[in-house]
Amino acid sequence: MESKAIARFVRIAPRKARQVIDLIRGKGVADAQTILKFTPRFSAEIIGKVLNSAIANAENNHKLQRDRLIVSGAYVDQGPTMKRQMPRAQGRASLIHKRTSHITIVVAEKEG
Repeated sequence: MESKAIARFVRIAPRKARQVIDLIRGKGVADAQTILKFTPRFSAEIIGKVLNSAIANAENNHKLQRDRLIVSGAYVDQGPTMKRQMPRAQGRASLIHKRTSHITIVVAEKEG
């Protein structure tokens, strides 16, 4: 049995979020929470909230035991890009891309 949590339209670039999410994939949830707690990245805080939500979903909805859970799947997909303009010299404007992410974390009970 597995449980998941999704955070959509998060205002962080997917490339930056993937650097952190790669650290916790396949780990136990206690190890993953510790790694995220001591990772000095903005995305670590957001991913930590999604992980806590996935753990709570597993405990409350599927009656799984917290100490037997592992992060079986963790991935970041690209969301819509907000386009903004920045004024430049001589009346020109350059485009700024503000990227968003969809963060998904799946937790499951380990076998055995």
